Order: sequence, then structure tokens, then C-alpha cells
Amino acid sequence: MTGYGTANVESDTLSVTVEIKTLNSKFLDIYCRTPRQYSEREIEIRNRLTQHLERGKVEFSLSVQPKGQVAGTTVVNRALVSAYYQDLNLTSKDLGFDANPTELLSLALQMPNAYQTAVADESSRDQEWELIQQAVTQAIEKCDNFRQQEGQLTANKLMDYIEAIRTLLAKVAEQDVHRIPAVRERLEKQVNELVTADNFDPNRFEQELIYYIEKYDISEEKVRLTNHLDYFTETLKSAESNGKKLNFISQEIGREINTIGSKANDATVQRLVVQMKDELEKIKEQTLNIV
Repeated sequence: MTGYGTANVESDTLSVTVEIKTLNSKFLDIYCRTPRQYSEREIEIRNRLTQHLERGKVEFSLSVQPKGQVAGTTVVNRALVSAYYQDLNLTSKDLGFDANPTELLSLALQMPNAYQTAVADESSRDQEWELIQQAVTQAIEKCDNFRQQEGQLTANKLMDYIEAIRTLLAKVAEQDVHRIPAVRERLEKQVNELVTADNFDPNRFEQELIYYIEKYDISEEKVRLTNHLDYFTETLKSAESNGKKLNFISQEIGREINTIGSKANDATVQRLVVQMKDELEKIKEQTLNIV
């Protein structure tokens, strides 16, 4: 589910910024961008994200900046920057042009691990990690709140789609009253042809009659569809609601709509069925965004 959360926590020596973005996805896919000195903590960060976010494409970004006198302990990694510069210079020549040395140096300084920070003692590292944890917690909470707001908007949309199908089903019921006489007329004609035939078979007549009655009657489908719509609404409002369950119910709704369409044998009902299918597709798309 779509979400966004950011948090900034500072101490006298450190400024920590955490940013979390989530996009809709059936599964949990986490991408972490953390400074190299905290790479050993990535598994712990991933576990916390998994516990709270459960599903979605998650992009996690951690930025740690020293402050005050501590910032002065950060120096350029000259050996690595020099290697970057030489490689960029050779690359430009291979491509057939001479690059500006200032621009090459600027690019080299932006490459990974271009700066070195003095190694802190164990106590300082623990304090830094505690500060990072606070920022991660706040960012997750903000992201979760964002997702809940998005979830409420999604729930409102789903209710609108369900009510649209319910309204269309009511129109199907209204049309069914006009459809039945036309069906009855066709049945009477076919029955008369069977009865007046020289090779009239009572058993076959009974079988044919039952077949056509079942073929054209949509009473049970209308009842089941109404029950599925009610169940979807109840599930959506309950605490046990989840995307998979709602998707399963929507599949059952689709079966009943399809059966009504195949049995109706009426142009008006067919048009209403197409509209119901359109609303159902919107529901299926939205259920994929629900955890």
C-alpha cells in the first residue's frame, strides 16, 4: 500500500534522517540504502520494517550527518577519490573527449565512500544506534499513519463500487419482470412444437422443460449475489479484513454476475451485467492495494 514517512532526530553530535516510501505490491520487497558504517545493522532494520509494514515495495533511506566538532573528523578518502578521478579521466578519453578536471573531481567526490569518518568508540556507536532507532520508529509510525489514511480512502472507494453493483442488480431485478413474459412466450412456442410432434416423448418433454426453466431462471443468482455483496461489506468493516479475503469474495461476486449474464438472454440485462463487471474490475484492482 502507498505510504510515506520521514523523521529527523538530532543530538549534540549527530543528525539522523530516515525516509520510508512504500508502493503497492502483492509481496514485501525491501530496498535499504544505509551508510557503509551501519551496514551490519541492515538486517535489524529489515526485521523492523517487516514486522510493521507486512506488504508492499519498501524503499528505506538512512542519512547520518555529524555535527559540530565531530563533523571535523570527517576527511576526504584521498586514495579512493584519486582512483575515481583517474578512472573517470580514462573513461572520458576512451569516449573521445577531454573532460574538465574540476568537473571530474566533483564527480569523484560524490562517489561512494569518498569521505572517511573517525571510528567512534563502542559507547558512542551505541548512542548513535539508539538515535537511529528513534528516527526509524518515528518514520515507520508516520508511514503507517499515511497508509491507514490511504486505506480509509480505498475503503470508501470499495463501498462506492459495491453500492454501484447493488444498484445495477436492482435494475436487473426490475428488468427481469419484463424479461419473463418474453421467455415464457419462447417456452410456450417450443413446448407446443414438442407436444404436436408425431414422435412426442413425454419423458423428453419433461427433461426439456426442466432444462429451459433452469436455463432462464436467475432468481438464485440474484440472491447469492446480494449475499456476496453484503458479506464483502461486512468483511471490509471488520477488524479481520484483508486484501486476500476481499479478493476471494470479489471472485465469488464475479461468478454470479457471469452466470446472470449467461442466463439472462436479454439485451438490457446484458448491458447491466457489463456495467457490473466494470465496477467489479475496479474492486479487484483496489483489493491488490490492501494489506
